Amino acid sequence: QVELVESGGGLVQPGGSMRLSCSVSTFSLDWLAIGWFRQAPGKEREAVSCISKSEGSVDYVDSVKGRFTISRDNAKKTVYLQMDNLKPEDTAIYYCASRTGYYSDYCSASLRDFGSWGQGTQVTVSS
Repeated sequence: QVELVESGGGLVQPGGSMRLSCSVSTFSLDWLAIGWFRQAPGKEREAVSCISKSEGSVDYVDSVKGRFTISRDNAKKTVYLQMDNLKPEDTAIYYCASRTGYYSDYCSASLRDFGSWGQGTQVTVSS
């Protein structure tokens, strides 16, 4: 079982920036694809971004393209989500999740394709 811990959430004003971190333990990040998901109150959890094991596949949901950037540092066992020009509609709990094995070379927007999840970190965009 992969253990994932998110950090970096908090309160930010519209137009501001925030960087989320997803720290991985009990497994080498080198062999994992990592996805970021979010869930707003009263809404279903949705995919935000994903980065494959070799970075050959990087995806973003349309609503964050040009504003969010996903990256990974395998030596630090951490995946980052840099969020710029934040909007109130970005308010949600953000989760990272991992995908292992053969499919770690590919990104996915489906929750069911990710086997391990972190506990989430709250991001609130408000003035």
